[in-house]
Amino acid sequence: EMFDHPPYRPDLAPSDFHLFIKLKEFLRGKRFRSDEELENAGTTCRSELAAEEYDMGILKLVDRYDKC
Repeated sequence: EMFDHPPYRPDLAPSDFHLFIKLKEFLRGKRFRSDEELENAGTTCRSELAAEEYDMGILKLVDRYDKC
């Protein structure tokens, strides 16, 4: 059987899928009384992930610099 659509989301790079695991871990065990609370939690998670990814990127640069 052939499908007319790709097996992945075309607007997500393959490297972005690891973010779903982190989002799932962040939301685990939390309850939300409204959609707005859920959206705010998602925004908070993205902000924290952005800071974490930035810090990790800087550390990788330092490590690469030390190897040169």
